[in-house]
Amino acid sequence: MAEPKLELLRARIDELDERLQTLLTERASCAKQIAEVKQDGGGEADFYRPEREAEVLRRVRQRNTGPLSDDEVVRLFREIMSACLALEQPLTIAYLGPEGTYTQAAAVKHFGHSVQLKPLAAIDEIFREVEAGSADFGVVPVENSTEGAINHTLDMFVRSPLKICGDVEMPIHHQLLSRATAPQQIGSVRAHQQALAQCREWLDANLPNAERVAVSSNAEAARMAAEDASIAAIASDTAAEMYDLTVLVANIEDDPNNTTRFLVLGDQYVGPSGRDKTSLLVAVHNQAGALYALLEPIARHGVSMTKIESRPSRVSKWDYVFFLDIEGHVEDNNVAAALEELKSQASLLKVLGSYPSEL
Repeated sequence: MAEPKLELLRARIDELDERLQTLLTERASCAKQIAEVKQDGGGEADFYRPEREAEVLRRVRQRNTGPLSDDEVVRLFREIMSACLALEQPLTIAYLGPEGTYTQAAAVKHFGHSVQLKPLAAIDEIFREVEAGSADFGVVPVENSTEGAINHTLDMFVRSPLKICGDVEMPIHHQLLSRATAPQQIGSVRAHQQALAQCREWLDANLPNAERVAVSSNAEAARMAAEDASIAAIASDTAAEMYDLTVLVANIEDDPNNTTRFLVLGDQYVGPSGRDKTSLLVAVHNQAGALYALLEPIARHGVSMTKIESRPSRVSKWDYVFFLDIEGHVEDNNVAAALEELKSQASLLKVLGSYPSEL
C-alpha cells in the first residue's frame, strides 16, 4: 500500500517543481525588464535597493505558515533575489578575507551566493576598495557580544565618506581545527585575537600549555594548521572544509550566545523600509554637561538609543567622538527633529547611514 502512495506524492512533487521553475523563470524575466527600465531612465541606477529587499523578505516571513522555518524560507527567497539581481547587475562585495572567514559568511547571508566576493587583507582596504568604486559594497565586523567594539572599523568612519547600508548579526561558533588526531598533540593555537579572547576560558582549562598566537584572521590560522600538524586553528566549519582539517572539538567559545555584528558599507542613500535604524558619529565640546546635552534631544523626541560607544577623536588630547545607534530613519519626523537639535549642541554630527533593521 505504501508504494502507490509514494508514487502519487513523488508525482505531485514533480508537478510542483515544474510550476516553481516556471514562476522562477517569470520572476527572472521581470528582473531583467526592471534593469532595462532603469538603464533607459539615464543616469546611474541603484540596482540593489536594501530597503526594497527588506520589505520583500519581511512579507515572506509574515506569510510563512510552515513546515519550513521562517529563517529557512527567508534564506531561500534571499537566494532567489540574489540570482535575479545578478541578471540586472552582478555585485562585487569586498570582505575581510581570506576565504573562510565569518565576514565572508556574513556577506553571503546578506547578499546571497550570486555575487562576486572579493577577499581583502585589512578593514581599511575594504573601505578604500568601496570608496574607489572597485567594489559595490563592503562587509566589515563592527562589534562582538563578548569582546565589544572592533575599534579599527569605528575609527575608519571618522574620515571615510561611506555610508552604512545594512547590518548582519551572525552567531559565532568556534571550532578547534587541526591535522592532529588529539588535542594533546597541539603545541600552538592560532586565531584572530578576538577569537582567542572569545575562547580564553576553554583554552585555559583544556590547552593551558599551548602557545597562543594571534594572526590576521581565523581563516589564515586554518591555512597555517593545514601546513603543520602541531598547530590548531580556531575557526569555522567552512574553514575546516576549505582546508581539509579535522574538527577536534566543536563550539569552544566561552559564551554560547556569542554573536558578531557586521556592517554593509556603500555610497548610496537607503530609503525608509518601515523598520529602520540610524547610526551617528557625534563629537561634543569638552565641557561639563556635554554628554547630557547630546542625549537629551534624543530622549525628548521619543527616539530610542540602542548603542553608544566612545573613541578618542585623534584631534586633541582627551577629546572623544561618540558612535550612536538609534531606532528609526532620518526621514522619520521624530528622528529628523532630534537630529536638528543635536546639530546645534554638537561640534560634529555625521549621519553614518539609515538602513533596515535586520529581519
